[in-house]
Amino acid sequence: MDLSVAKPPRVAGQEIYQRLHHNIERVVKGQSSAIRMLLAAFASGGHVLLEDYPGTGKTTLAKALACSVDVSFKRIQFTPDLLPSDILGVSILDPIERAFHFHEGPIFANIVLADEINRASPRTQSALLEAMAESQVSIDGNVKKLDEPFFVIATQNPVDSRGTYPLPEAQMDRFAVQLSLGYLSPEAEIDIISQHIDRSNADRLRPCLAVEDIATLKQQVQQIRVSPEVKRYVVDLIGATRRAEGVQLGASPRGSIALVKVAQALALFDGYEFVLPDHIQEVAVAVLAHRLVMEPQARFSGRTAATVVAEILRTTPMPA
Repeated sequence: MDLSVAKPPRVAGQEIYQRLHHNIERVVKGQSSAIRMLLAAFASGGHVLLEDYPGTGKTTLAKALACSVDVSFKRIQFTPDLLPSDILGVSILDPIERAFHFHEGPIFANIVLADEINRASPRTQSALLEAMAESQVSIDGNVKKLDEPFFVIATQNPVDSRGTYPLPEAQMDRFAVQLSLGYLSPEAEIDIISQHIDRSNADRLRPCLAVEDIATLKQQVQQIRVSPEVKRYVVDLIGATRRAEGVQLGASPRGSIALVKVAQALALFDGYEFVLPDHIQEVAVAVLAHRLVMEPQARFSGRTAATVVAEILRTTPMPA
């Protein structure tokens, strides 16, 4: 593949991304890479799992995205006593009409923040599976479609194990991307302190995009070309995760699809009409690492899924 091809002129999708990225950066400081990856998942129709220490800005990032787009937003605080009906909704009997009326739960929103998702029981966590995979929910024998766009941002803290339920592999596979924000540089942290003193937080953001802009962005992501060589490169990477030492369960075909779709979004953001192998490499760890199940002995030795994916990227030949 010839990587020397000049970038085409800027397109509407790239302008939409830049406007959204700039608006979020007004309140989320020092996280340009994480914002780029979050928006790539959003534009490609995937969902995001934010896993990091308390107070690193996970909730602020999710709220900043929701406030930047003129769509509905709901936040669900996951707790051990949360029930599936608290998420999906419930039918309540009207004694006057003698009929049941369905009251929608918070899942019926365009952007849903599932805060501390690992604090809920597996039964409640499973209420998100159908919604995340098919943008629909099944309630009382009826299938209800969710409005587009539908985007789930889930958060969890990796250091708190009391009263938590680890997400099963099937649910981890539903997230297109897993991100960690990490701690900021001293300069960025000073900006955050100043922001909160001035009360200029995410709640003060105003929408910079309409729902039609998001539809345009998603449509243009789907139009980004993926060459047979890049597709083969993706399949080679996925296959390598299934043969890697210390890996009990490698990435699924869903991982292949997510890798291509998120890379398409990155290509659009950069002004290309096609996906480069560099885009695949940029997003591979975020898309694949959380899908791998490591063998216990490998975990005890300090070998992580992220290091496995990084090794695979180094050893797998890129398209010429």
